[in-house]
Amino acid sequence: MNIALLVLLVIVVIIAFSIASIYNRLIKLRNRFKNSFAQIDVQLKRRYDLIPNLVETAKGYIKHERETLEAVVAARNQASAAVKKASADPTNASAIKGLAGAESMLTGALGRLMVVVEAYPDLKANQSMSQLMEELTSTENKVSFSRQAYNDAVMTYNTTRESFPDLMIANSFGFKGAQLFELTSQEERQAPKVTF
Repeated sequence: MNIALLVLLVIVVIIAFSIASIYNRLIKLRNRFKNSFAQIDVQLKRRYDLIPNLVETAKGYIKHERETLEAVVAARNQASAAVKKASADPTNASAIKGLAGAESMLTGALGRLMVVVEAYPDLKANQSMSQLMEELTSTENKVSFSRQAYNDAVMTYNTTRESFPDLMIANSFGFKGAQLFELTSQEERQAPKVTF
């Protein structure tokens, strides 16, 4: 009787240890992808802070392109609101999809601004504009690297979460799948081209 109880106790301890181990691994992976999203957030905020300076510098030169400047500002504001929502809960798939859509619109608006800048040689030659464009390009690269790190962390989390026996623990404790930060069109996949 004592041996049977001891064997049963060992089995219960092994199962409890396994459950705790899986739970802790899922927590660690979820925190990793949340941290990766925080890195995207930092770079996107830097990008959003550069855009008003870029628009202000361009305003003096391209007075006839008011619609383009307004589109950039509107897209920036929409993307800024979307990143705040996604930052509040990086596990919210719809917030991440909304951010990807808003970023897509901002990238398109910035691309149109770059085309306009190309048409104004004086603006292209402006040192402030040149410096801002260089900073924007650098930030775009950092956003891309941060997005890649986030997607890698999400992939690891989702793969672990969907694997057996982790799936049973994940479902029991409410671990939801995470959303990749994906860009869908070729235009969105490229940083705005800046040439000076």
